[in-house]
Amino acid sequence: MRRGDMEAQPPAHSQRLRELNMLPSSINFTPIGIIHSPHSVAEKTPIQPCYAADCTGHIEIFPEYAEGLRDLEGYSHIYLIFCFHRASSPRLVVKPFLQDVERGVFSTRAPCRPNPLGLSIVRLLSREGNTLHISSVDILDGTPLLDIKPYSTRFDCIEDTRNGWQDEVNEEDARHRGRRRYRSAES
Repeated sequence: MRRGDMEAQPPAHSQRLRELNMLPSSINFTPIGIIHSPHSVAEKTPIQPCYAADCTGHIEIFPEYAEGLRDLEGYSHIYLIFCFHRASSPRLVVKPFLQDVERGVFSTRAPCRPNPLGLSIVRLLSREGNTLHISSVDILDGTPLLDIKPYSTRFDCIEDTRNGWQDEVNEEDARHRGRRRYRSAES
């Protein structure tokens, strides 16, 4: 299966769960829209929204899903769940962008995951019909959008967290590496 396909097949070891009807044989996703951004080259795209505050873009929601946008403009931030449609083959051990040490892929946000799903929190600037204008965009242009969820401080703000190996990375290095080679139009 190609990485751009929107169907994820379970590995062979999940056969027993399928036999018990506890796991579907496949999971299908249908994109609800397309994310548009100034980013066309992965190596020049900021790695997280916090390093992309000056990056704006928009989301084109397909007309059949536009009614689902009702009341969304009341939120300042939204979660975007998308497909890493241009990611390389999955790897279980990677060198994350912020360090030169190999780490398990599930302790990173690397795109080369067994299920190529991305998650970003972006600022919702405005809504015009089925178009959402956003900032803090760290996503490649043309990325398929799978879902949107509102960010809510009531549910999503967690204090007193552990941040694993990322606590070893000093903030200056993180900002430099996090921007990668991105240069805004004003730079």
